[in-house]
Amino acid sequence: MGGSDLPEHVRANRHYWDGMADQWVAAGERLWASEPQWGQWGVSNAEAPLLPDSLSGQRAIELGCGTGYVSAWMVRRGAIVSAVDNSANQLATCRRLQGEHGLDFETLHGNAETLPFADECFDFAISEYGAAIWADPYRWIPESHRLLQPGGRLVFLGNSPLQMLCVPADGSETTSRLERSYFGMHRFDWRTVEVDPGGVEFNLTISAWIQLFSQTGFIVENYLELTAPSDAQGSPFGVSAEWARSYPSEQVWMLRKQA
Repeated sequence: MGGSDLPEHVRANRHYWDGMADQWVAAGERLWASEPQWGQWGVSNAEAPLLPDSLSGQRAIELGCGTGYVSAWMVRRGAIVSAVDNSANQLATCRRLQGEHGLDFETLHGNAETLPFADECFDFAISEYGAAIWADPYRWIPESHRLLQPGGRLVFLGNSPLQMLCVPADGSETTSRLERSYFGMHRFDWRTVEVDPGGVEFNLTISAWIQLFSQTGFIVENYLELTAPSDAQGSPFGVSAEWARSYPSEQVWMLRKQA
């Protein structure tokens, strides 16, 4: 998919992730060799069951696959997987690790907001910090709905709205104060912040997420708020373990397309 016709935030995020892909190689190598563990705190699939034990024979798509470890976990559960990412450099790592682990699945350099797949061709869709935060929900949620068969499931994990409210305007570490307005939450442009400039992220209020799902044709099956384990330490990605034991740093939506 070419770059000139992409939305501005997609072009910005492609540039950002291509430039930092090398920083995610080691984590990708570790996670390819691991059992499923989720988010910045490595929560087990038993505690946060984003993946079923079996995906045998199901067509699955990962929206924003990065180095592809979630796709690898799905292949090992029997799925026929397509993995999409906005960064060519991330996909290069993914393809190398496919060869090293002897796992074969389709990879596509593309934008999760507009994909070249037929309607209703997937049974399962997932995003962990891919499209879940880097794509506009008002575009990628309807696109996911289009791709799923009736009764198909969409699961995604990203920052909680509360955590986003507590990030200072300069991009520094999450605080225990409300740093911005809750209502109207949508787009977060981190390109010009003082601390660790980034790309363009998205999130919504809880009510806006639910309204979007309902209008699109998704049923909410479950909603999880993830916290840091009792033995977690440090401040990965600007969120301290202490903060994340008191407040939900991450959210998981589990949806089903209405039959």
